Parts: sequence; C-alpha cells; structure tokens
Amino acid sequence: MFSDNVALIWVDLQVDFMPTGMLPVVEADRVIPLANAYGRNYRTVVATQDWHPATHGSFAANHPWRRPGQVIDLNGLSQVLWPIHCVQHTWGAEFVASLETELITEIFRKGTDPEIDSYSGFFDNGHRKSTGLAEWLRQRGVDTVHVLGVATDYCVKFTVLDAIGEGFNVSLLADACRGVDLVAGDVDEAVAEMLEAGAEIVAGERAA
Repeated sequence: MFSDNVALIWVDLQVDFMPTGMLPVVEADRVIPLANAYGRNYRTVVATQDWHPATHGSFAANHPWRRPGQVIDLNGLSQVLWPIHCVQHTWGAEFVASLETELITEIFRKGTDPEIDSYSGFFDNGHRKSTGLAEWLRQRGVDTVHVLGVATDYCVKFTVLDAIGEGFNVSLLADACRGVDLVAGDVDEAVAEMLEAGAEIVAGERAA
C-alpha cells in the first residue's frame, strides 16, 4: 500500500472509450483489470470523467459538413473534432461496469463547458478554468500522483503535463494506458513529451 502522499489517477475509464463505445480506443478494455489491480494499492484514487453536454463544440456532428478527425478553431483554440461521446447522463459516460468503483475516493468531471474541450483532469484546454483537482490533492497532503487510463495521447498526456505543471511528482503507469494514435506515432510522441516534461515512465508488471 502506498503512503498517504501518493494518489492514483484513473483517466476516463468510461464505456464510450471502450472498443464497443462511441469513441473506441483499441484495447482500452484491457486497462480495466490493470486499473483495478493497481487501485487496491492506493489510499487515494481519483477518477476523471468526461461529462459533455450534447451541444459540445468538440463534436463533429455539431458542425455542418464536418467529420471526426478534422481540426477547427474553437473559441481561439485548435480543436480536433470527435464523434459524439460521453454525453452527460448517458450510458456511454458511465464508468465501465467491471471497474471497481468502490475504490474511488473522488470523481472530477471535465468537458462540461460546450465552448471549450477539456482533456486534462486539472484544467480545460485553454487553462481558463480549473477543475479543483490540484487543490483537492494538496489539501489531502498528496505530492505524488501515478496516472493511468485513456487515451495516452490526449487525456492522459494532458493530465500528466498539468500535474507536473502544478508541482506534483508524476509517474505514468504505461502498461495501463492505451492511445488513439489518430496519426501514427502520436502515442510514442506523447510518451516522449511526458518524459521530457519530467514524468517517470513506469512499465510496471501486468496485473492481468
């Protein structure tokens, strides 16, 4: 069991990111047993949850003549357009049924503002609003976070980078992450970027 100053962050382990979901990440389902196994070793487990309104500006369907994968300007920020996913109060936004949610200490929802996307568990993509996660962790005496989940090249990466920016010691549990790889090589580049920023990349031992 890790000490009280270490927390585990589960990033977006939700139905819509699983292989049969609306925004499938290859092998994302294989992360779930690993997340459960890791989670039992922490006193503090935080889960982030994509929680979009149906009108969210990151959804390609909300932009006539646009398709997923295209990039637009959304309120001054470069925005990849995605399929509709993780809409508030829908099944796709729920945590995967086999995830041991009783291990979760606190849930932080993100992507709730239709005008801006939010990959990170700490801030929206423009760093205009905080989710309160950093403050919550500090109040609990946490100075080190371990991160796993989906997707490596988006929500995991930005959660890791923001955690480093907020002064936390950060380890990426790489075996328990899966990426989108929208462009071949995106996942490898994301891992390299996290490493360069100061994250420790932990291969770990597979739990399942």
